[in-house]
Amino acid sequence: MSQNERRVGTVSMGIRCPIIRQGDNLAEIVTESVLMAAKSDGFELRDRDVISITESIVARSQGNYAKVDDIAADVKQKFGGETVGVIFPILSRNRFAICLRGIAKGAKKIVLMLSYPSDEVGNNLVPLDKIDAAGVNPYSDVLDLKRYRELFGYNRHEFTGVDYVEYYEQLIKESGAEVEVVFANNPRAILKYTDNVLNCDIHTRARTKRILKEAGAKNVYGLDDIMTAPVNGSGYNEKYGLLGSNKSTEDTVKLFPKECKDLVLDIQKRILDATGKHVEVMVYGDGAFKDPQGKIWELADPVVSPAFTDGLIGTPNELKLKYLADNDFKDLSGEELKNAISESIKKKDSNLVGNMASQGTTPRQLTDLIGSLCDLTSGSGDKGTPVVLVQGYFDNYTN
Repeated sequence: MSQNERRVGTVSMGIRCPIIRQGDNLAEIVTESVLMAAKSDGFELRDRDVISITESIVARSQGNYAKVDDIAADVKQKFGGETVGVIFPILSRNRFAICLRGIAKGAKKIVLMLSYPSDEVGNNLVPLDKIDAAGVNPYSDVLDLKRYRELFGYNRHEFTGVDYVEYYEQLIKESGAEVEVVFANNPRAILKYTDNVLNCDIHTRARTKRILKEAGAKNVYGLDDIMTAPVNGSGYNEKYGLLGSNKSTEDTVKLFPKECKDLVLDIQKRILDATGKHVEVMVYGDGAFKDPQGKIWELADPVVSPAFTDGLIGTPNELKLKYLADNDFKDLSGEELKNAISESIKKKDSNLVGNMASQGTTPRQLTDLIGSLCDLTSGSGDKGTPVVLVQGYFDNYTN
């Protein structure tokens, strides 16, 4: 490397911001926070830097909240206040429990059908070893609560210590509804109990709705159909409903942010006006990665990024350096190897799909990759950095 070459590649840094409240000018706050961080820490913004904002502060600035009673009113209006089959919810106190409280308040009886041995995002109800020992086929066998307890007893979640079957059952009762719990993985199994069905799965929701409707269900809605319009002046999400919501208080949920493309474009323009640099901007929620210990897939939001500037459309188009070094240029070394690899990068096709030299690069959407990086950077606790600046993401070996 020469003396004037950059020695640092991609850098991801959390940007501290004030606590955001409803009605705050988020575009102004984010822009000022990034510029102040650059000044205080002595770095400069560059073209194609990425400014990422957590969905939670976007929703908070929008005041996008709904109360349990609002959810109850919407559920009652859609299902008539009778028996509702609630199927395939994820096991989460933060994500689903408060939604379930509202759903139960809007129905006379809940038939809760849980997928097993785990929920959609990998939270275990029952360890697979217990399933194997019991000789149960989760793809075809439907279990009632009595049979489930006989076979598997009580199973507390590895990280939370909660038996979610007991927790959800009790929560429904406390909300004033009768409850029956069953375990199955075929959506059609719920139709033995009721033809009013609320499917609560996230990424498989379209298929589940199709199967239920083809099987003759009378009323089928998903979580993405609940709270799609204001109820008694509440917040709402026209596209995702209750999907992507989080617990705010004991009787309130924070919904996924409403349309926010204008926000990212506004921040992009403010940075351009202030610095002359063209940055990319995105809103992000959950990343998209799997925990090897708990087997939990970290994507309870319907999408990683609900809004982003156009420069973040697409997937990476990269060559694998170690492939080039081990194959095409295996007889080269030192400066000669560096120059050969640099020349390959400069001449690479605009679309490397099918090219052996790109195998092993990550075939995911840019927003999903950067969102995962930002989610891990900002964390979910007390770091106080709901904005993340990513620099050098679009650099390569030649920059």
